[in-house]
Amino acid sequence: MITLYTFGPFFGLSDGSPFVIKAMLLMKFAGLKYSEDRGGFGKAPKGKLPYIDDDGLIVADSTFIRFHIEKKYGFDFDDGFTPEQKAVAWAVEKMCEEHLYLALVATRWLDDANFAKGPAQFFKAVPTVLRPVVQSLVRRKVKKGLKSQGFGRHTPAEQDELAIADINALATLVGERAFLMGEKPCGADAAVFAFVAGFLTPAFDTPIRTAAEKHKNLTGYRDRIMRRYFEG
Repeated sequence: MITLYTFGPFFGLSDGSPFVIKAMLLMKFAGLKYSEDRGGFGKAPKGKLPYIDDDGLIVADSTFIRFHIEKKYGFDFDDGFTPEQKAVAWAVEKMCEEHLYLALVATRWLDDANFAKGPAQFFKAVPTVLRPVVQSLVRRKVKKGLKSQGFGRHTPAEQDELAIADINALATLVGERAFLMGEKPCGADAAVFAFVAGFLTPAFDTPIRTAAEKHKNLTGYRDRIMRRYFEG
């Protein structure tokens, strides 16, 4: 049995992290059974979740988890797709993970109202008297990281504009198809779903969510994957 180290369900989602949700879906796509352990963050080999323990082999990072599944279990997430489709899928996945993710972090962590409704829940284990100080330190670290990357140098309105461009691109690419590349999921669908669902959750009020809700094909895409892989 594979153990997947997770944060646990937050914000009406299967996990608070889109990368954990991606790892969940990858294993569901591959038909692999797994158990969740929500106490492994302190031992995370790269300081982040997710990571897995597969019979004693530790694999960290959602993309390396995918590579591990492909190598060990012989599952081809992109079976049947053309080289061009595979290339597009990979590029879209990295757009989500390396660009759209920055907007997700900014909207959840730097907006005071969204922080109070969302990430503030992560600090419940911190003693009440220390909690505001710890929260402030972590939020400053997040802000510094976004600024160092460059995304945080934009105004919130500019950040939203960039993210909405990503959302519109996703909607165009999905089109009338059931999944990103066709009538069956490819590997990139695990990441695309995680971010689409993350921005559509009603837990947070953002212009990005408003823009995503206007694309009925994206809400349908979210609902379709939810029904097939997370419900029942």
